[in-house]
Amino acid sequence: MSATYKAIQVTKPGEFETVMKPLVDPDPGQVRIRVEACGVCHSDAGTVDGSFPIDWPRVPGHEVVGRIDAIGAGVQRWAVGQRVGVGFLGGSCGYCDLCRDGDLVNCRNQEFTGIHRDGGYAEVMIAKASGLMSIPNELSSAAAAPLLCAGLTTFNALRNAPAKAGDLVAVLGIGGLGHLGVQYARHMGFEVVAIARGTDAAELAKKLGAHHYIDSAATNPAEALQALGGAKVILITASGGKTVAATFKGLRPDGVSIDVGVGPEPIEITSPDLIFGERKIAGSLTGNPATGDATLRFSALSGVAAMIETVPLDQAAAAYAKMMAGKARLRMVLVTNNGAGRSAPWHS
Repeated sequence: MSATYKAIQVTKPGEFETVMKPLVDPDPGQVRIRVEACGVCHSDAGTVDGSFPIDWPRVPGHEVVGRIDAIGAGVQRWAVGQRVGVGFLGGSCGYCDLCRDGDLVNCRNQEFTGIHRDGGYAEVMIAKASGLMSIPNELSSAAAAPLLCAGLTTFNALRNAPAKAGDLVAVLGIGGLGHLGVQYARHMGFEVVAIARGTDAAELAKKLGAHHYIDSAATNPAEALQALGGAKVILITASGGKTVAATFKGLRPDGVSIDVGVGPEPIEITSPDLIFGERKIAGSLTGNPATGDATLRFSALSGVAAMIETVPLDQAAAAYAKMMAGKARLRMVLVTNNGAGRSAPWHS
């Protein structure tokens, strides 16, 4: 076994470099993973552009799938050779007040993968065992990778939403997050409305399972939703406060808009729109590891899949640039020589 491994790290904002790092053993409570695939997510900008506090250099990547090849002291449940995933949340501490209350997502000592410690743009990574997720045999590593962040984020938001089977649920944005949100919503039994600008996404939305498509550039999306009876839930996957506000009146009384698209623009909702009809707006970050397991199992059982383009690890910088330019269709996934398994249904 080689004493070094290849990694793509960022040395300062926007600057990638390929390096060979020494192989180290995992500390207590950690595992070492031979990475097979890692998704390229928009949130990687927090590392690459330095919008998060970063100790340089840092290896990005938080949609990581690989096999455990070493286990630190005290690790239970996981075994060498097991295929696992690591998402944005690096692992809860288990002892803070929020963990003790069962809120593992908002653990006060949570580390973010690829931000506080090196992530998956590499052949090897170290991860806390408390943050691992189990990869079903039915999913290839490349197919599973985007489900660890984009999939988990949309699945968790919809799974915990107040909608019931048969309710009208809208998904705003048919991009890297939204194309998964539409699929999950359809397979959860909702009447699904896809909302995007222009007619280009209409065919894709229907292929993904949407019952209705609203072109927000041609019609008022809130009025269009009300014409369908009003949405019980609107899942906001596109960033931008104006985008959220434009659809808010499309909620039925007691409906909720759930925002998972991060952006700096403020959300301007008037108090009458909130109060009359008792509508709500909420944010959703991601899910805990158990919900991650459920996301992956549900995806394998239902056939929900990300549309991916795979590229070699060496092309990480180009893949990141393509994703940030909005030219990915729809998720970029880095694959290593460790092997990424069978191709995904949407693989290109």
